[in-house]
Amino acid sequence: MKQTEIAIVGAGLGGLAAGLALLQRGHDVHIYEQAESFSRLGAGIQLGPNVLKIMRHLGLEAQVEAMGFKPDAWRSYSAEAELLADIPLNRRREEYGASYVTIHRGDFHAALVDHFPADRLHFGHRLVELSQDEAGVTLSFADGGPIRAGLVVGADGVNSAVREVILGPEAPLYTGYVGHRAIFPAARFRESGFEFLGNEKWWSDDRHFVVYFLDDAGEEMYFVTGAPEAEWSHGTSFAPSSKEELREVFADYHPKVQAMIEAAEDITKWPLLTRPPLSLWSEGRVVLLGDACHPMKPHMAQGAAMAIEDAAMLDRCLDEAGGLDGFARAFGLYEANRRDRASRVQATSNANTWLRTQEDPDWVYAYDVFSVPLVEVQSA
Repeated sequence: MKQTEIAIVGAGLGGLAAGLALLQRGHDVHIYEQAESFSRLGAGIQLGPNVLKIMRHLGLEAQVEAMGFKPDAWRSYSAEAELLADIPLNRRREEYGASYVTIHRGDFHAALVDHFPADRLHFGHRLVELSQDEAGVTLSFADGGPIRAGLVVGADGVNSAVREVILGPEAPLYTGYVGHRAIFPAARFRESGFEFLGNEKWWSDDRHFVVYFLDDAGEEMYFVTGAPEAEWSHGTSFAPSSKEELREVFADYHPKVQAMIEAAEDITKWPLLTRPPLSLWSEGRVVLLGDACHPMKPHMAQGAAMAIEDAAMLDRCLDEAGGLDGFARAFGLYEANRRDRASRVQATSNANTWLRTQEDPDWVYAYDVFSVPLVEVQSA
């Protein structure tokens, strides 16, 4: 039976960040991913200074900055184009100590994958069983022999198999909202004559439209929406959409939004899922992070950021506790130092109020996982 010190289930952004951080500490780490391979998925991602500081720690900051766009501000508008908020982002780079970057999610993910040793990343491993004893954890896969690990990190997303082992089967909750996504050439939008500087969110009472650049040159644009849809009856993780559907959903929005819809070609829609906050983040030698632990609506662009922060804090707490032998204290520290922040972000994101008005985002963007004082575990 193969053995490793730490097995990470799931090679998403949080799992890879955890793997890279733990490898830097000298741990024997392997990641097990159910997908057979990765592709450049059609989605964007926003990375605040709180994430770029972690990329600096992993040796990836300069690469991520070079690939992505660095918006000066976040601008919120009403559906009729009234300016609701102008929040400085890279205008405050020196104060934040790192950049704010918007980038293609697939490009960012590929940078993490390429940085992680290929012989430690195992595709085609779908977890079907996990059991633990005093000495370690045994993981069994549908298409691979069992492996033995000292610790297991469940980083396998909102449909986490590791989470089900700890808490039992429980389907994620459909929120009654979908997100439409599309990537398209900026040149096609510019034919409309409208100006776009990066990072806009257009709001009305029950729906919104977010758009930003995906590359340093501003040649590729991406939009993602949040819009009500009573049921998700497609039976798949996403479904095709169309310009016609979006024109109907955003019929009352400004002509600039209509021009963005018109510029898009390949449009999909995705159900927005969530779960209530968890009662526990670990059990024995098994610990959760990211969407396996605290999934949220994507309305703050902080879901992946929370997974990456989790990864860095877990690494820090294991080091603080003296390594694997101190895992029980480390997991307690990890939860004590992540629960309040992740829960606050989860609640704010689900409420969909973030940066709609002229507010101060420092509690999110100025956070530094490496310098924040550790909160000790409270005795019962």
